[in-house]
Amino acid sequence: MRADVFLVEAGHAATRSQAQRLIAGGVQWRMTPLTPWKKVAKNGDEIPAGAELQLLDGAEAKYISRGGLKLEGALAATGLSVQGLRCLDVGQSTGGFTDCLLQAGAAQVIGVDVGHGQLHERLRADARVVCVEGLNARSVTAESLQEACEEVLSERWEEDPDDNDTQPVAPYAWMRNGGVVDEDYDDSDDAKEADIEAFKAERAAKGRAREEGTLPTQRRRRAEFADVDITPQFDFVTGDVSFISLTLVLPAVTRLLKPHGQLLMLVKPQFELQPGQVGKGGIVRDAALFAEVEQRIRACLSELGLEVLSWLDSAIEGGDGNREFFVHARQAAVVQPLPAPEARDEDAPAPKPAPKRVSRTVQREQRNERVIDTSTEFGVPGPGRPKLHKRNA
Repeated sequence: MRADVFLVEAGHAATRSQAQRLIAGGVQWRMTPLTPWKKVAKNGDEIPAGAELQLLDGAEAKYISRGGLKLEGALAATGLSVQGLRCLDVGQSTGGFTDCLLQAGAAQVIGVDVGHGQLHERLRADARVVCVEGLNARSVTAESLQEACEEVLSERWEEDPDDNDTQPVAPYAWMRNGGVVDEDYDDSDDAKEADIEAFKAERAAKGRAREEGTLPTQRRRRAEFADVDITPQFDFVTGDVSFISLTLVLPAVTRLLKPHGQLLMLVKPQFELQPGQVGKGGIVRDAALFAEVEQRIRACLSELGLEVLSWLDSAIEGGDGNREFFVHARQAAVVQPLPAPEARDEDAPAPKPAPKRVSRTVQREQRNERVIDTSTEFGVPGPGRPKLHKRNA
């Protein structure tokens, strides 16, 4: 069996990618205590079934993903303790941060991620974890988070389930099972053909609504989750988000932090800079840009009313080799509300919609139209194509 697959099957790693990192750190195997150890050189090396395995560096296996090692290092560097705290994990993904928080003694972790089906099954089955999927942290509110959590912990059923006892008695029901019509037969209770067709149409419409997810349902909290606290206020907020700037996420998530609560967010510079500032392969190589990112994140948190306590390097680099950081901040005594959108004067004219972006293809065609001499008549003796004027400088 392939070495990376063997590590997963034997329970040494949660995923093949984690197994491959363990192999890079050093893995060896042997068949019996009397035989020498054989080191695994590459991921595709064969390991026989039943072999004894030894990890030379098991740090990668401590958490579901290496994100747990990043957060562990940041917690140690800042001296923060999450023992007994309710925590929010923004960008939960496979659950590296969540795993670290639980092992550090967190009472509960509510995780938010825009994706689906990423959290490891071991964490998903943990009663201390609430996994909210398909929710964008950029627009999350206390109300939307609480509603999403309730949905996760609840079950639904149709308000008006199909009931075969309500099916109308069809005309000529007496013909079933060899029935016989005699003078005493009373067909006054038999449904009319129109009743039958209306019933069929109703059932068909309900079936379509069920497929489309628009059928009215009732919701009830599952008994095993009856005591789960989903209050959208947290003692500690952490997160690891990608492909979006933290400055777009922080305004929403900091509102979910209790007064004097602590925030510890991973900062990935490649997502805080403009494309022209990021080098080949998505790697930020200009160290001067790190100071620019730090200043921007600090300013954002200060505007939101939080006190920035420290800015520190991540204990390990990102998976792509990028240098990463953590920002540690504390919520104020009073949570600063988001500014309300400015009310527009109803008598004022509506703002003009922004002009639609013209594609480069259309722009080229428009330029060509301006330089073509349309005065040339076709179908008469002369040049076979229109003459072109020189473009104006």
